[in-house]
Amino acid sequence: MRRVGRPRAVARPRGDLSPREEILSAAAELFTTHGYAATSTRAMAERAGIRQASIYHYFGGKEDILAELLESTVRPSLETSLTLTGGTPEERLWRLCHCDARLLCSGPHNLGALYLLPEVHTERFAEFRRMRGELKDTYGRLLAATSAGAALTPGARALRTDLLFALIEGVILIRRDAPGEMAADVLETLAAATADAALRLAGVADRDLPDLRDKDGGPA
Repeated sequence: MRRVGRPRAVARPRGDLSPREEILSAAAELFTTHGYAATSTRAMAERAGIRQASIYHYFGGKEDILAELLESTVRPSLETSLTLTGGTPEERLWRLCHCDARLLCSGPHNLGALYLLPEVHTERFAEFRRMRGELKDTYGRLLAATSAGAALTPGARALRTDLLFALIEGVILIRRDAPGEMAADVLETLAAATADAALRLAGVADRDLPDLRDKDGGPA
């Protein structure tokens, strides 16, 4: 049976968040600004406005919190990939690229930067690596189903998938240079431009891109 957390040390910083969400929000801020190794559970508790012992009511420790933050950058895109039905493979690929780029650029903190932590390569984060690999495989299948992708050799298609996936995750570097939460219009413009660039890399002609954006409801 999980033990009940101790009473709060101070009032909640944000009344619209649950204690668990406050812990994740505090960890996201501290991990991305001060570093994972330099952040203690005590610092997270102080930032979240709870007692340190209460963290262990919701998480087993700092690694569990990092794992949840990492998986939150992949899970929604994987869920979106399961709903991609109808339309051409090019349209489905554009929608996934748009969704993924938008997710990585959303929120006040650049969680994608946590991918570069050496700890991510340890066994504790095997599930995150599996999820990320599954998402990359989805990109590969969608690319193979496009007209241009079907014409590639298996080796060339694998390389193109690597490049496409890296392009999408490249928005992490843009966020590093422009920290903070993006305005909604900037976020949408960046996500659509990234999806366009990915489709060009996949072999889609520029003249066909407006149709893909229009069918997804993106900007013309």
